[in-house]
Amino acid sequence: SQRWGNLAQRQNEWVIGFLSFAVRTSGDPAAAVPIVRQLVSGVDPNIGIDAILPMNRLVASSVARERFFTVLLVVFAAVAAALALIGIYGVLAYAVSQRTREIGVRVALGARRSQVLALVLRRGLVLTAIGVILGLGAAAAGSRLLEGMLFGITPLDARTFAVVAVVFVMVAALASYIPARRATAVDPTVALRMD
Repeated sequence: SQRWGNLAQRQNEWVIGFLSFAVRTSGDPAAAVPIVRQLVSGVDPNIGIDAILPMNRLVASSVARERFFTVLLVVFAAVAAALALIGIYGVLAYAVSQRTREIGVRVALGARRSQVLALVLRRGLVLTAIGVILGLGAAAAGSRLLEGMLFGITPLDARTFAVVAVVFVMVAALASYIPARRATAVDPTVALRMD
């Protein structure tokens, strides 16, 4: 009997402060607050109301953590895209500067500007393809860690993986285009005189 009495007392202690209810209003929820307080005190004057919040604030606070993680992931994705853009541009710009003489010889021997452009773009896209394949593999392996934060998609959602791959290929193509365009402007006589 003593044990059951303690259990009932503990349950009462656990429940106090956790009682909540929802009220639907047709107008402004703030206007209904005095009426709700009056109705509750009419039932039991010893009951106090800790907080009255509109549902949109409750919903927003319930998903605040997930929203923060989403914003954080978007920021990291944007930084990754910027780093990919800068990295690919840097590698290809360096490769073009190192191959200026070769490009000049190709142009002197009759290579068209479009062929030179395709040569540099191909190299950038091959590097991108390798990076995307390795990145997709790492993302597939690490996607289980994000499973609790995903809503409406599975960790291995093919559409999401495809969209991300296409975005990174487009970013890499843009980063490859500038050095490729510069390579097409190489003057063969200047390039052949370079050390």
